[in-house]
Amino acid sequence: MSTLAFSDRLLQWWDVHGRKDLPWQHPRTPYRVWVSEIMLQQTQVATVIPFFDRFIQRFPDLATLARASQDDVLALWAGLGYYARGRNLHKAAGMVMERFEGEFPDDARVLASLPGIGRSTANAIISQAWDRPATVVDGNVRRVMARHAGIDDSAGKSSTEKVYWAKAENMLPHQRGADYTQAIMDLGATLCTRSRPGCKDCPVSNDCHAYLSGTTNQFPAKPAGIKVSDKRIHMLIIAKPDGRVLLEKRPPTGIWGGLWSLPEEEDEQRLASRFGFLVGQFSALPDMEHRLTHMRINIRPRTIVAEAKPNGVESTTDQRWFDAGEWSSAGLPKPVKTLLKLHQQEYIHDAHR
Repeated sequence: MSTLAFSDRLLQWWDVHGRKDLPWQHPRTPYRVWVSEIMLQQTQVATVIPFFDRFIQRFPDLATLARASQDDVLALWAGLGYYARGRNLHKAAGMVMERFEGEFPDDARVLASLPGIGRSTANAIISQAWDRPATVVDGNVRRVMARHAGIDDSAGKSSTEKVYWAKAENMLPHQRGADYTQAIMDLGATLCTRSRPGCKDCPVSNDCHAYLSGTTNQFPAKPAGIKVSDKRIHMLIIAKPDGRVLLEKRPPTGIWGGLWSLPEEEDEQRLASRFGFLVGQFSALPDMEHRLTHMRINIRPRTIVAEAKPNGVESTTDQRWFDAGEWSSAGLPKPVKTLLKLHQQEYIHDAHR
């Protein structure tokens, strides 16, 4: 068994095998670190990288992000999911500009008071942006801690949260804050994985409770299965003869909150009546299933070409006509963009017949 501290062994491993070419590391500024940490909440690095690159190209600094509209921000967020993160990022940018004169606060408690930033994310930003040791307890860290210390978290998150934080703080080194935070997250992401962990290559396996006892598959305790509900909705593509389509902005909370979307109702008759149509006037596109973490959505798309303005349609900030160039660059839910692309293909096909 090694006499080196946990952090020393982990840092030696990271110096050779760690991820040092992530885009938010070059340059490593508070703004770029903050954006990356919000994007990485519940999302893997490989998925985040292209979204981060596009986002930073459009919003290279805090002031640019704060000046942007929420629509512009969500358009760049579309496809990344968990849209409250994008809304909170935009809101927090404005707050930093107003309260701190555009200087990102370097106090974890202050950071945690901003929308979308919890205790662990605040510490991750402090550690990564200012190279100060700060305890981070995300999903990857919990898995490493649970296995290495044999933490039984089957009783539930609330009763074990203090144990995780105490264990993580005890292992924190006094130097190399940014490297250590990245190292322990890298260990969980690349070796101490949920299934088939690479224990033989792990730098801290020689005193790991789960490895030594052959119980890596028992730590951490498997969470209770997420109950997945089913929902059926009708979506309506109302098109003008010139190809423009009607989109509505969704409420700020809930599924796809704040994004532009197609008019929808669970009842097709209600959807038709809302705009003064008859159900028999609709044409159908193939049904589509869209899966979220907690829900399967069966979408029954309908289309209609409206010569006149449908009932209830007004030019407002929550309802307007979009041409193809506008909706293709707007923040739309993935299934809505797919449906509009299919509709556009049929529109172009019909126009050339």
